[in-house]
Amino acid sequence: MDYRMPNKSMSEISYGGGIREILARADELQRSGRDILHMEIGRPDFDSPEPAKRAAIRAIESGDVHYTDMSGTPELRGEIAAKYKRDAGMDVDPDREIVVTSGAIEALMSVFLTVLNQGDEVITPSPFFPVYDDIIKMNGGVVRKVPSRIEKGFRPQPGDIEAAVTPKTRAIIINSPNNPTGATSTREELVGIAETAQKHDLLVVSDECYEKFAYDVQTPHISMATLPGMRERTFTLSAASKTFSMTGWRVGWLLVPPETKMYIMKGHQGIATCANSFAQAGVAEALRSCQPDVDRMIEEYKRRRDLMVGMLSEMKGIETPTPRGAFYVFPSIKALGIPSFEFCARLLEEKGVSTVPGQPFGSEDGYMRITYCRPENEIREAMTRMADFVAGLGKQTL
Repeated sequence: MDYRMPNKSMSEISYGGGIREILARADELQRSGRDILHMEIGRPDFDSPEPAKRAAIRAIESGDVHYTDMSGTPELRGEIAAKYKRDAGMDVDPDREIVVTSGAIEALMSVFLTVLNQGDEVITPSPFFPVYDDIIKMNGGVVRKVPSRIEKGFRPQPGDIEAAVTPKTRAIIINSPNNPTGATSTREELVGIAETAQKHDLLVVSDECYEKFAYDVQTPHISMATLPGMRERTFTLSAASKTFSMTGWRVGWLLVPPETKMYIMKGHQGIATCANSFAQAGVAEALRSCQPDVDRMIEEYKRRRDLMVGMLSEMKGIETPTPRGAFYVFPSIKALGIPSFEFCARLLEEKGVSTVPGQPFGSEDGYMRITYCRPENEIREAMTRMADFVAGLGKQTL
């Protein structure tokens, strides 16, 4: 039977070679008895905070197992509004500006489903989270990649964003701190991008899922919507997933311009109807009382970052900028003279270290992503194995 699949929009996206395929191969090797170190997926290794888990259990036991308000429970929307007041000094109306979603990816899908027309371009600094590419294309949009350079710490530069604007440009994606590079934009850089958005009347989609993972005082997280003139054109998305190590709970949220909420809600309704009821109760408690848990995780991630960057910097042929946020490093392996896919595949097969080449993130060949959301002993062992592999490559070229 001819199913006529995929349709035109789905035919534009990639169906292989991504993070999940690499993880599947790593899991296959692990099931066969191999000792595999998982440095490929951004999955926090901490448990979710106990108060959040207890709140979700109480919600289940009390019968809170039904549909909620489509935009989220009043309790959770109130806690999200309080979070933006506390963290960014923003006065947010929980009824008119907040939509609770089934994770940040559903938030992203709801926005682009609502705002994109066929052929609209979205300026997407690269490297970027691969789902951006998929979601934009699935909604009829065109990804306009703007490479971010390693010598600038992979931070998108306003002049490059400005140069990429065309009459078809509809929106700009900003992800700071960034997945996969850990780059955290400066205020000056964000202001420059904001000026471009206002000059050309563009929307901004600000992915702030790693907002708490800004390690250095020189580059604190700055929410795009707090900049002058940006609240009315910015869609801010975030989630409990990384901040509270609640990836499986699938609760995220959108902060939207009030006049757009009814349209965003229609997309959200068609995708998910509402987020999980008892998970929302747990996330509300996390926002209310679990910042100490977050602080402990952040300190541990910073130590892990320093360990990984220090060990990578000792490997000949690898250039590693120090990431200012998130929990990834994105080193250059160009000097090694081996394609990224081959490097990562051989590192997995020969040394049992699972990493990701840069290309699925929209990068040119010669880069890779390594996550440090793993225990210190695993990081140390993974980097020791990688150092041995790199040294072996050098011997092969003699």
